[in-house]
Amino acid sequence: MIHIVSQLLSAFVGALGFALVFGMRKRYLFAASLGALLGWGVYMLVDALLGDVFLPSLAAAAFALTYSEMMAKALKTPATLFVIPAIIPLVPGGSLYYTMSYAVHRDIENARLFGVRTAESALAIAAGISIVLAIRELRTKRQ
Repeated sequence: MIHIVSQLLSAFVGALGFALVFGMRKRYLFAASLGALLGWGVYMLVDALLGDVFLPSLAAAAFALTYSEMMAKALKTPATLFVIPAIIPLVPGGSLYYTMSYAVHRDIENARLFGVRTAESALAIAAGISIVLAIRELRTKRQ
């Protein structure tokens, strides 16, 4: 339980720090950071149910965009303010680091393993966002 709470708080604080560095207005900081916490919660839940890296990243990215659009509508501001901090915890920085480290040390097998994981994660984030945008576009056209 402590491990879960520490991961959720880390997602919140990481997104908060990112938002502060890029000068987000104080009134949006909590909502943006909460999106990261909730998105990481979705990632951990789907990971616990299904494992892998692709589906948890896809679900969390789709959630992050949906949350961001809801906050944007509620606070009358662009969704970009919320979606970027919300996906920060999903960015595969660790696996990218290990991919490059193994490549530099010419451990091709491990570089390939981590490279595939990095690519799957990045593709899943893009796909999750694209799916939500496509659904929104279809709903808009039907109205």
